[in-house]
This record gives sequence, C-alpha cells and structure tokens, in this order.
Amino acid sequence: MQKKIRRYLKHGTLPQLSVFDAVARLGSFTKAAEELYMAQPTVSVQMKKLAETVGLPLIEQIGKNIHLTEAGRVLHAASNEVFATLAGVERTLDNLRGLEAGRLQLAVSTPGKYFAPRMLAAFVKEHPNVEVSLQIHNGDALLERLSKNLDDLYIFASPPEDKNLVTQVILPNPMVPYAHADHPLAREKNIPFERFAAEPFLIREPGSVTRAIARQTFAKHGCELKVRMELSTNEAIKQAIIAGLGVSIMSRYTLGLDVSHEQLAVLDVEGFPIERNWVFAYPVGKQLPVVAQSFMDFTRKFAKTLVFDHLSKP
Repeated sequence: MQKKIRRYLKHGTLPQLSVFDAVARLGSFTKAAEELYMAQPTVSVQMKKLAETVGLPLIEQIGKNIHLTEAGRVLHAASNEVFATLAGVERTLDNLRGLEAGRLQLAVSTPGKYFAPRMLAAFVKEHPNVEVSLQIHNGDALLERLSKNLDDLYIFASPPEDKNLVTQVILPNPMVPYAHADHPLAREKNIPFERFAAEPFLIREPGSVTRAIARQTFAKHGCELKVRMELSTNEAIKQAIIAGLGVSIMSRYTLGLDVSHEQLAVLDVEGFPIERNWVFAYPVGKQLPVVAQSFMDFTRKFAKTLVFDHLSKP
C-alpha cells in the first residue's frame, strides 16, 4: 500500500490538498489565499508542487476563470474523501480523549450570538483544554452548513421544519415589536396590529429566520409589510430603530442583553409576544462527540441562569 502512494508521502501532500481544495471550491487563488490566511504566491507554489507530485495538470485558466481538469476533478473528489475520513478519525479520537483535549464546532443563527459566547465561556472555564470553533450565520446559511454536516452542533432561533433533525429546546426566544422609546406607540396599550403595521418597518435580509417570522406575522393579520429598510444584522436594525427610522420585530433577548431602556421600547401590540425557542439541532443518526454532548447538557442546565440574569427588563 505505501509503495503505491510513496510519491504523496514524500512531499507533504495534505497541506497541498488543503490549498487545492480551497482553489477548487472558490475558483480563485486570491480567495483561497484569503480563506487560508496565506500569501497568494504561497498558494501558487503549493498548487505547482501538487501538480508535479501528481504528474498531471490539475487546473486550467480560461480568461479570469479557473476550471479543474479531468485529473483535477478526480483528485478533488479523492481529497474530499480523505478529509472526511480524517474528520471521522478525529471525532473518534475526540470521544477517546473525552473532555481532556476535545474540540467543539458550534454554528449559531445570528440572534444566538448574544448568548452562545456566554455559554461557551462558562463551559470552557470548566473544561479549559477544550478547543472551540464558533460560526455565526443567518438561517439559510446555517441550514446549508447543517446539510453538509460541517459542525458538531447547531443553534437555531426557531426550530427548523425538518423531520430528519433532532432538536432540543435551550431557552425561550419570544419575538416582540420594538420602536424608539420616544415613538408615539411606546406610550400606548393594547395597540391593534393594524396600527403597528402602518409604521415603516425595518427587516432583516433574505435567509434570516427573523425576516421569515415578520412576513408570516403580517400575512397572518392580513396586513401589508411596509419595508423602509433591509439590514443584514440585528445590531444594524437596533441602530436604525434608535435613529428613528422605523419599527421592527426582534427577539426579546437579542436586544435585551445590552440595550438601554432610554433608547428602545417593547411595544404592547396585540398578538405579541410570538413564542419561539432557541434549540439545539443536529441530523438524525449523527454520532455526537463527547464534547458536543457535554456542552448540550451543560447549556440545558445553566443557560437560564447565565443568560437571563444578565438581561435588562422590558
């Protein structure tokens, strides 16, 4: 077996394959260099060495576009298998290591970024040798990562509608209407939804769960959504509300972690709060590493204390 792959053993092929995978996926030496935190000449050198090792050209450049040759396509498929095998070996070794030197790969929907780091900090304080990776994405991007099984665990702001997922509730995630504290509606009670719907609305970008909830809520009440501005982060929406640009529907605890009462108000609108839950999710049949299972258990036990004790009150 080793005789057949001797050429690959001689030249440190794994780092070269990592570079090749990035170039193949991104179609660009520059983007590959950015993703791998390398200088572009280093990427070029690694690609050249890999082609020399294989003995065949792996890419061809037509205009500004990079394409894989037939040999490149074969090697890319094989490299994916190699990386998947190594990842499986590492997961098995993580289980053997337990919490002494494991790794946790966590991906979180955007609103969860306000509490996930707090939970991770508390967990790592108890298990200082655990290495942590935290990815933050909107709902669609998170579902794409999940479909590719890129992480150990996923935290969604609302349970995904997928029967092939295991979900476990972490915390309540009520959705509420926000406005500037000086907004006329901030002083009213029992506001009809139609009155709230008449206000200019600040909405998240396509793919956001918060955006989907807003659209569903307006449709349920038979009201037109009067979008004034589309923004890509919760922080941007918060600042837009403070600037008096409109109202929005957001997680109560997304903004409750750090927002002064003098700037924002939770409006008393009929039909709110919309009760949702933050949940853990992972594919049915997935073998969770010991570290991931331990983090789930830790979070379910301590999340309410670690998060709710730091919330400002509405």
